[in-house]
Amino acid sequence: MIESLPRREREVFETLCRLEGGTASGVRAALSDPLSDSAVRTMLSRLEAKGLVERTSGPEGFLYSPVQRTEAVAAGALKRMIDTFFAGSAASAATALLGLGQRLTPEEVAALEEAIDKAAGEEPKP
Repeated sequence: MIESLPRREREVFETLCRLEGGTASGVRAALSDPLSDSAVRTMLSRLEAKGLVERTSGPEGFLYSPVQRTEAVAAGALKRMIDTFFAGSAASAATALLGLGQRLTPEEVAALEEAIDKAAGEEPKP
């Protein structure tokens, strides 16, 4: 469903997911290319009508939050990125990410090794 959203609605939705919820003005402030307050409220209302966002009343006005779990949205966005830029190859995407030059912590290395073993169908190493 998210893939079929117009570009700006998808951007508002993904921003809301990144924030894990917030007011229309909070979402607006977090957008890389801000829209007007009324445009953000309109898009949040459209997303609510589509069942992707829920709205509750709060002390600062309406609070919006994604209905889907953020992890599910992130997985879908990552899959789209891998399909678009890496011809569907998760290994190519992982290689590109590791080539960005950031040092990994021992915990991150262990988590990656475990994920690779699992993807290869091997038993995780102790």
